[in-house]
Amino acid sequence: MPFLITIPRLGWSMEEGTFVRWLKKDGEFVRPGDAVFELEGEKAAQDIEAVDSGILRIPADAPKPGTVVAVGAVIGFLVGNGEAAPLAIGTSSSAATSKTTSEVPTAPAIVQSAPSRLAEGQEAPAASPSVRRLARERGVSLAALEGSGPSGRIMAEDVRTTSTGNVTPTQAYSAQVASPRARRVARELGIDWRRLQGTGRDGRVRENDVRDAKQQPIHSTGSEVVPISSRRRTIANRMIASREQTASVTLTTRIDASNLVGLRDQFKQAANGSIIPSYSDIIMKLVSLALRQHPLLAARSEGDQWVIPSMTDGLHIGLAVDTEGGLVVPVVRDVGSIGLFELAKQTIVLIEKSRAGALGVSEMQGGVFTITNLGSFGIDAFTPIINLPETAVLGLGRIRREPVVIDDKIVARDQLTLSLTFDHRIVDGAPAARFLQTVSQAIENPSAWLLRSDG
Repeated sequence: MPFLITIPRLGWSMEEGTFVRWLKKDGEFVRPGDAVFELEGEKAAQDIEAVDSGILRIPADAPKPGTVVAVGAVIGFLVGNGEAAPLAIGTSSSAATSKTTSEVPTAPAIVQSAPSRLAEGQEAPAASPSVRRLARERGVSLAALEGSGPSGRIMAEDVRTTSTGNVTPTQAYSAQVASPRARRVARELGIDWRRLQGTGRDGRVRENDVRDAKQQPIHSTGSEVVPISSRRRTIANRMIASREQTASVTLTTRIDASNLVGLRDQFKQAANGSIIPSYSDIIMKLVSLALRQHPLLAARSEGDQWVIPSMTDGLHIGLAVDTEGGLVVPVVRDVGSIGLFELAKQTIVLIEKSRAGALGVSEMQGGVFTITNLGSFGIDAFTPIINLPETAVLGLGRIRREPVVIDDKIVARDQLTLSLTFDHRIVDGAPAARFLQTVSQAIENPSAWLLRSDG
């Protein structure tokens, strides 16, 4: 009996994802734990692993790269030796389709880049003689196209939009910048999809991009219409949820960061090619020490209760990272128990993966506190938004050398503004202020805190 390959749920609010590519070929043997396909969820792409073994069969109507797929949708099959698989998803056997999602081991959906030609045994899509002639003239392989006509029939426009000059068959699919459904909907709505910015893989225009553009207000000539991407929607929804579900209050304080600057200067001088911890790295380590004294600030909201992590654990802390696709928050593991330089290595890797769009879902989960830094943009103080289901977030401003009065003398010192936003449902103002005071003391005298026996 064929084993169904379905689209898994990668996040608590995920209802659909974007199929990125197959990681195994049709006819290839798959073992449990093998990555079968790549799926993009709310904030990141993830390799989906098989939980069963068998020969992979990719049906003719399997989703192509960039296709939006619903959670639970069947996209392929695993079969035994000599066992036949359904020719198409819609014609899968009743025995296989009768299985519920729970009966199919949270089935690793499997994705690999769509082949540039049809797998052996599959028939080429329907096309008229004139369309076939046009494809030959432009060097386009019909097997690589996804038809936008009735029943997937390839139209002349599909060939024209795929080809740019002499395109080889292996280049045909990658040159396509809009899905057939997007082109079809664009024709129905009278929208020029070529003027839209796609949210799919490599800027591919998807159906949602076209429909979103239709809902945009009429702009004057020369205005640019920028569709809202799925990641932007996710960020917006989470921000709104944070505002609606928390009683957020922000406290700010200005501290002397001269010793912090001096400590990092020492790291620079002694680096000799090794990693230099950033200000955010040092402060993250100090925050983990402060959380041990104020564990309520590390509480996580779970249903009708708040869970305070064990302070003997390493404490996982999120670091907000600005990327081209929007804000993401990778989580640095065991901040309280690892050394500062190991922490710096983790943050470098996570930041690089965030900006490359290669961050896994698991790398954004489990945080108990978040740090966000806008100092590099010249910002002194701001109001950070709590990263649900956490209780608090610390915002770091720029470090600025200013004149201050010490012992009735005016001296130049490095000043830093801290902005702590906390959920007043869980923490009152005084405990939050004491936590911020502890963090301030740690930053003002970082060497002593980093050398503490419990750090």
